[in-house]
Amino acid sequence: MVEETPWQQALRYANRADPYPFYEELRKQPVARQPDGTYVVSTYREIVALLHDPRVSSDPRKCPVPAGAQAAGAEPAAEPIREALTEPNIITCDPPEHDRDRRSMMPHFAGPPQAPHLISDLEPDIRRLVDGLLDDMRGRTRIDAVDDFAYPLPVTVICKVLGVPLEDEPRFHHWIETALDALDFGPEAASEEIRSRQAGGRQAVREFGQFAAGLLDRYAREPGPGMLSALVNEDGAEGRMSKGVLVSNALLLIFAGHETTVNLIAHSVLTLLRHPDALEKLRRRPELIVPGVEELLRFESSVQFWHTRSAVEDIDIAGTTIPKGAPIFLAYGSANRDPQRFTDPGTLDLERPDNQHLGFSQGIHFCFGAPLARLEVQLAVGEFVRRVQNPRLVQDPPPYRHNQIFRGPRHVLVDIDGIRD
Repeated sequence: MVEETPWQQALRYANRADPYPFYEELRKQPVARQPDGTYVVSTYREIVALLHDPRVSSDPRKCPVPAGAQAAGAEPAAEPIREALTEPNIITCDPPEHDRDRRSMMPHFAGPPQAPHLISDLEPDIRRLVDGLLDDMRGRTRIDAVDDFAYPLPVTVICKVLGVPLEDEPRFHHWIETALDALDFGPEAASEEIRSRQAGGRQAVREFGQFAAGLLDRYAREPGPGMLSALVNEDGAEGRMSKGVLVSNALLLIFAGHETTVNLIAHSVLTLLRHPDALEKLRRRPELIVPGVEELLRFESSVQFWHTRSAVEDIDIAGTTIPKGAPIFLAYGSANRDPQRFTDPGTLDLERPDNQHLGFSQGIHFCFGAPLARLEVQLAVGEFVRRVQNPRLVQDPPPYRHNQIFRGPRHVLVDIDGIRD
């Protein structure tokens, strides 16, 4: 039997709850070639360098060997989504198209400089949603921090921002879960179970795309509230995006606009309950929620790695040459625990100085939804800490979802004594 690399071990589902010992081993070789030809970069300095390197492409169409391709005869792991999407979105394209499309989208989502109060103006609505979710827990002695709290908040907010009817949530939730469950970049990707999911994953993305296309068509006929209607109907300085690019970016916005925030809220609750001293400190000093969320995002990265990058030229880095055309995985979850960058990285420090984590990436693909995510998590976790009485984990570790990139608990059961006013 061939011994698995630390990266392959980190990707096994059995290690989803705690991949960090494998990351520690992986960092001993900052740039490590894997048996499938992928180069995994696991250290902070090297990842930052590549995030700003024009020799690294984010466009999977420029990679001759799909990232995550497995042994001969196994279907490439990334194919369910790649095959179903006909056009790139802003995280899977390079300049100049990336810059053009991002400029078109930024004013309708991220706010500054065109709409500086766009995100802050959402605060009252987010507070009401948080309070309502906590009020609904009154009279209960056990809650699920995912289903009852971490999921409904960001999905409701993103539907409002984009103009997606909230009643359609069960449909797109199913499509997203099905697509994500079809992705596997580790040694289990060749299993019958994963391969059987791939056809369902492709179909889910196609149906999700048809839903988004129909919504965009409706807004083209009858403009309405939200970002999607604005993108369809407004002619910017550089013109409108094509229908295919609009659909691809609509899927990205619906998905990424809540999925990563769900994981961050769930992991924040889980982590604080594992660290009662930090929980009590945050309860005593609620102003620490702002730096605290940054530390929680560093400690449990919502996006563990990214998989669509590749080298468009040979790249010499950390004593290794990444050859032209090779897929590159950037392991953010490992970089955020790199002791060469963060002092005592396995310790949760709500007041950590100089906390320039990679939770939202860096460079031209820095997450433009970061301001909204930060606001949602600060309000949600701050109120959870203040209002939930004596929360105790029921199961540790909790069950995790299958997906390796967007790593998060499927459920976090918590016993409580009540909900404060």
